[in-house]
Amino acid sequence: MKKKKKTAWGGILMMLLYLLVGGFCGILIMRYLDAAELHGLGSYLLVFALMLAGMYLVMYLQIILHEGGHLFFGLLSGYGFSSFRVGSLMLQKTEEGLRFRRLSLAGTGGQCLMTPPELKDGAMPFVLYNLGGVLMNLVSALACFLLSLLWPGTIACLFLQMAAVIGLVFALANGLPLHLAEVDNDGSNIVSMRKSPAAVRAFWVQLKANELASRGVRLKDMPEEWFTLPDERELQNGITASVAVLREGRLTDMLRIDEADEAARALLEGDARLQGVYRSLLTCDRIFFALLRGEDPAAMLTKELKQFMKSMKSFPSVLRTEYALALHAGDTEKAAKLREHFEKVARSYPSPADIESERQLMALADERIGPTGAGI
Repeated sequence: MKKKKKTAWGGILMMLLYLLVGGFCGILIMRYLDAAELHGLGSYLLVFALMLAGMYLVMYLQIILHEGGHLFFGLLSGYGFSSFRVGSLMLQKTEEGLRFRRLSLAGTGGQCLMTPPELKDGAMPFVLYNLGGVLMNLVSALACFLLSLLWPGTIACLFLQMAAVIGLVFALANGLPLHLAEVDNDGSNIVSMRKSPAAVRAFWVQLKANELASRGVRLKDMPEEWFTLPDERELQNGITASVAVLREGRLTDMLRIDEADEAARALLEGDARLQGVYRSLLTCDRIFFALLRGEDPAAMLTKELKQFMKSMKSFPSVLRTEYALALHAGDTEKAAKLREHFEKVARSYPSPADIESERQLMALADERIGPTGAGI
């Protein structure tokens, strides 16, 4: 219960912070409109709509600054550039140079992933890299507030004040250690790693696995020692628990289906502090495994999971599970459309290794669940 309460309070605080953004920006916009000499309702509504669009533009600019802070301070700490994402648009370093890719991940507005320096006696720098986005939001908020004082009453002042408020709230939302529904924030990651050397190693493994996957190396071909199951007590640390999730993914990639299913079940039913996105993806895997055995996974298809799958409808492993469900239902037309969508996603997906693995799993679904398969 304690774990759930922390997650709930984190979500409530985040909601209050973003309500503060909307309320304060709304006040700024209304004050500007009241002072402006507008003629007619149409002009008033047009300017109001432009102000709202400006507020969302400022939010995206602060996301870019936040991720840019991770990049800048990561480079200062000895990390290398891997990828930079805002929304679903990603700029990724590949062996052929920089390429644009597509990736949407529930619970995140952006992400800057880097290649980590080598561990030295189990340690590496992590504070500045994780704190970089918060620092950049704070610096930009202060700069925007000071600049707004130069042009009082103007539209430039309005936008600068909104940028200052949004930057400050972004800094608080990411800097205060919060356990959120989908992913933990930067402050929580720092606290987790300061408490546990195992979490530092797990953080390194996550970044290193991402680096290799972007170069086409599959989980099954990565060093086995990276995926050693953490001590049960360490699974209470969200970062360390991610290694157990990667281990389940590696077993799946090796087609050791029964072992992968047991690993997923143990994580979902045990005391591991899993981030929400991992919990949902593991459940999707368990549904897929059940379908391979010819079982009915209806009990696992909760309303919440269906909503998650809809929000992650272009994520390869979710698409693979949706494909298997369509085969199970005998809906060959839907299965064909899902396969077509998968191939479209594959063309711009940042990890060719994941795509190769998912294609193999979909072929296994064709064999066991398709018209000639009945679950083995």
